Amino acid sequence: MSYSAVGLFAGLLLALITATAGFAWFLLAVLFAAVGYAVGAHLEGRVNLTGLVPGRSRG
Repeated sequence: MSYSAVGLFAGLLLALITATAGFAWFLLAVLFAAVGYAVGAHLEGRVNLTGLVPGRSRG
């Protein structure tokens, strides 16, 4: 199983824990799933997320 799939399932699991009622919780579940997928894809090397996180500057 790929890191992307594991990340997606982890995000969905977190979403299921929090999504107990209402449309707003459903949107939060979708957000968790997308973040989990993005982190998994980053770990696989298919997506570069280093530009989104401020790091140390070399200057």
